[in-house]
Amino acid sequence: MIALIAGRGALPAELIARLPERPLVCAMAGSEPDAVEAEITFRLEQLGSFLEQLKAENVTEICLAGAVTRPQIDPSAIDAATLPLVPVLQAAIAAGDDGALRAVIAILEESGFAVKGAHEIAPDLLMDEGIPTQVKPGEIDKADAERASVIAFGLSAADIGQACAVRAGQAIAIETLFGTDWMLASLATRPDGQGGLFYKAPKAGQDRRADLPTIGPATVEGAAMAGLNGIVLEAEGVIVLDREEVIAACDRRGMFLWLRQV
Repeated sequence: MIALIAGRGALPAELIARLPERPLVCAMAGSEPDAVEAEITFRLEQLGSFLEQLKAENVTEICLAGAVTRPQIDPSAIDAATLPLVPVLQAAIAAGDDGALRAVIAILEESGFAVKGAHEIAPDLLMDEGIPTQVKPGEIDKADAERASVIAFGLSAADIGQACAVRAGQAIAIETLFGTDWMLASLATRPDGQGGLFYKAPKAGQDRRADLPTIGPATVEGAAMAGLNGIVLEAEGVIVLDREEVIAACDRRGMFLWLRQV
């Protein structure tokens, strides 16, 4: 049996819809999913007890999907089953996003669970290399995509974000703690006008079983409002939610969608 630890955003609901059987849906308090109801809600201070509960439910696999907020740990609420995990949890909360996810995955695996990425249980969430839109990238766009891949690699080294916007070889925005939507909204009133592209890819060396970058129709609208010419994603490296609508939205906006092999 598989348990889905669901966070906010559209991914948990779309993932559940693609699976032949509904998983056991769980959520951490404070990061409950938007569109699906969790059958089990747990606090991080009782993580050990939660994992024991999953074993009692015959869960053997766990998938992490959706955004979560790092909680503040209340030492008085830590139970006996979680006490041995406290040093790892404290280090995870203090680490960057990638380090925190690696620590959480390690705890799950050491507890006997197989951790699966969303794309592993629903492979069609990813898109193959190609340009499915009516508009195709031009030579300037191709140069900007190459430059964006270099910038994204630099962001990976600092564990900052998974996306950036580039115009004429220059970074005009990078994704930070505030996320993709905020980054694109910040470009809506940019002084240099139109042009450029949005680029998104996994971090270099990222464990792809968690926090795989994701876009959806709202990303297209955000990129259009930002005046960008198109969207470039790492082929088979970015989850595309409602792909038919993403492609259609790009066509309506006169933008390209390029799944680029890195």
